[in-house]
Amino acid sequence: WLRWSRRLQAIAQDGLTYSRDDYDLERYEQLRELAAEIFAAHSTGTLQEAKDLLALETGPATPKVDVRAAVFREDQILLVKESGDEDWSLPGGWADVGESASEAAVRETLEESGYRVRPVRLLAAYDRDKHVHPPIPYHVYKLVFLCEILEEAPSAGVDSEVVRFFGEGELPELSITRVTPTQVSRFFEQHRKPDQPTDFD
Repeated sequence: WLRWSRRLQAIAQDGLTYSRDDYDLERYEQLRELAAEIFAAHSTGTLQEAKDLLALETGPATPKVDVRAAVFREDQILLVKESGDEDWSLPGGWADVGESASEAAVRETLEESGYRVRPVRLLAAYDRDKHVHPPIPYHVYKLVFLCEILEEAPSAGVDSEVVRFFGEGELPELSITRVTPTQVSRFFEQHRKPDQPTDFD
């Protein structure tokens, strides 16, 4: 249902962006209302919250970009527990306008873990819908960069509640909204075997 709602919203958003005919604009507004009704009926939010969320999306409908950093120390991977989430994830988040994807990975890692890192290579370019993440209102591309630590001592005052390195055999419960166990296992493999290709889709 959320996937259908997203598709309806994208059609409405593009129509509201490009159409100049008042009749068509009215129909696209109705289509967005329908998308909001479907979204509200199959989520925990209210109809007004769904309308407000969809109204924020303007201009051409395009995927959002979620950027993550796979940071290893020896054979352990850096995970963070973000505030308000009981499970763990790779540091990362939405890319900001005006920064490259790798710059976003560096910024998010510093903000969430305190570690200053340098991007080494792109490990994965995933379409979130093609993996086992729970559905969300947006179509998202996930970019994961292998990063190396520049300064061993992390800075204080990070956004996350807990920051820690884990071996592959001791991974905690992961926040599958952000990253899946299968993906993390693949990043371990790419870390151990640098000749492994970048994953996509």
